[in-house]
Amino acid sequence: MSTSGVHQDQPLASAGAPLDVAEGAVVMCHGRGASARSMLAMADEFHEHGVAFLAPQAQRGTWYPNSFMAPIPSNEPHLTSALQAVEDAVQAALDAGIPHERIALMGFSQGACLASEYVARNARRYGGLMALSGGVIGPEGTPRDYDGSLDGTPVFLGCSDVDPHIPLERVQETTKVFEDLGADVTEQIYQGMGHTVNEDEIEHVQNIVARLVDGSGED
Repeated sequence: MSTSGVHQDQPLASAGAPLDVAEGAVVMCHGRGASARSMLAMADEFHEHGVAFLAPQAQRGTWYPNSFMAPIPSNEPHLTSALQAVEDAVQAALDAGIPHERIALMGFSQGACLASEYVARNARRYGGLMALSGGVIGPEGTPRDYDGSLDGTPVFLGCSDVDPHIPLERVQETTKVFEDLGADVTEQIYQGMGHTVNEDEIEHVQNIVARLVDGSGED
C-alpha cells in the first residue's frame, strides 16, 4: 500500500504503449536535478512496440538530499519516499496486468542508485534492471543482507572507471550484491568516460527491453 511522503504528490509520467494494452513496462528513475520527462525522452533510444515507459518524478528533482554513500538516516525521510515512488510505479504496471517478469527498472545516476536499492530490497524475478552510473545505497561497510532471490533477472551495470560521483568499488560491490541474489549480471566499465550514457549502454538496455515482449526473458 502506498504511504504518504515528500514524493507521493508527484505525477507518474508515461510514454510508449498505453498501460491497458502494454505487454511489458520499464520504470525509469531520473537523476538528481533532472525530471521524469527527461527520462522518457531517453526512452526514444530503445522504444519497443508493446512496452510502456513509466517515470516517477522526485519533488524538486531530487530523490534524496545527500550522497548515495552518506549514512542512510541522513537521506531520510526522502529515501523511503523515493523507494515508495518506485513501488507505486511498479504497482501501476501490475494493476494493468503486467507481471513482475515483464517489468524492468532502470535509472541514471541518482536514479540508478534508487532503482538498484529498490530491486535489492525487493528481490524477485523482474524483467531486468539497468543501472547506468549508480549502485546500491549506503556508506562503506553497509550490511548487504538483502532477502529473496532475483531468480536469473538480467542486470546491467554500466559506469566509467573514473566517474566523479560513483566509485568503481561501489559498482563492483553492487555486482556482487546482485550475483549473491541470483541475478544474471553484466558489469561494463568504460575507461575514461565521464558521468554520462554511451551507445554501448543503450544497446544493452535495448536488448533487455526487447526481451520484455518477445518472451525470452521468462522461464
